[in-house]
Amino acid sequence: MTDFLAQRDAWSTANCSIARALDVVGNRTALLLLREASFGTRRFDDFARRAGVSEPVAAARLKQLVADGLLERRPYREPGQRTRDEYLLTAKGRDLLPVLAALRQWGDAYAVDDTGPSVTVTHRDCGAAVQVRLRCDVGHDVPPDEVAVLPGPGLRKA
Repeated sequence: MTDFLAQRDAWSTANCSIARALDVVGNRTALLLLREASFGTRRFDDFARRAGVSEPVAAARLKQLVADGLLERRPYREPGQRTRDEYLLTAKGRDLLPVLAALRQWGDAYAVDDTGPSVTVTHRDCGAAVQVRLRCDVGHDVPPDEVAVLPGPGLRKA
């Protein structure tokens, strides 16, 4: 383990995927808005209300999530009303669903009160609970103590 840590000290964090991801979605409001989008929320007023944020904050974060390519705006018009935009997850935004599910799963285990989680997530086809797991490309479940961290092609030396 000491050899690994010594090698790790020579690695730069300048191209860290986690740090860069947090630059995009690393604040509470962004994650709550993405939660709402994953639940099917589409309209601005509903995002602000359901995420519990002010309209100016919701507007700024939704604009940034669109600019970052996680949401797309699509115009809609109710009869007798002006045209407005609804917000939909893009493929890039949908790819964050396992991240949101992992946060929810951790929160269900460690952060909810004694009454339990406010929502459950199930497989629509069979009704079983949906769980996030670490799994290798061959299909093995991987316990945390069996994960190896190795240099990748984008590694920069410190």
